Amino acid sequence: MSKKKSVWREYAEAFVIAVVLALVIRTFVVQAFKIPSGSMLPTLQVGDHILVNKFIYKFTRPERGEIVVFKFPQDEGRDFIKRVIGLPGETVEVRQKRVYINGRLLEEPYAIHQDSAVYDNPHSPRDNYEPILVPEGSLFMMGDNHDHSMDSRFWGFLDQKKVKGKAFIIYWSWDKGRFRPRWDRIGKLVH
Repeated sequence: MSKKKSVWREYAEAFVIAVVLALVIRTFVVQAFKIPSGSMLPTLQVGDHILVNKFIYKFTRPERGEIVVFKFPQDEGRDFIKRVIGLPGETVEVRQKRVYINGRLLEEPYAIHQDSAVYDNPHSPRDNYEPILVPEGSLFMMGDNHDHSMDSRFWGFLDQKKVKGKAFIIYWSWDKGRFRPRWDRIGKLVH
């Protein structure tokens, strides 16, 4: 006949199992992130809290248009979130704020331009970016808010090994300016 466990021991075991499961899920399956800047406006707002699928890219590669979280190439201690624009082997170019892939205009219904000024390449790569070939194992990333995004136009290509996962849902959104939740954004899928 087995000895009955004490209530405290049962609680302790349940707590340890819950912590281990949470760590495994966070490490390999899903992780939460907060949006700190307006570089992905209007798709993601400052104060959106999103969940990122870390498991998906174990079996597939990122596709154009997907929004991914990755280690910032110039400081891997920071996480960035941007949209995949250029894939390996493609030529990316920006002319007069419009993005071209292999010489064809990319339709970007998600993109916005908040500044009417157009800068020539010697001053800034923001609005005019010479054609460049995306190397194997790399991605060309851009924020949806093209005029106010620190992205591949400024820091170069993203090594695919630095991708953490694909954003898929907003689970919470806080409007800091109005000091209230954005109820209409909670549960919204990210695409």
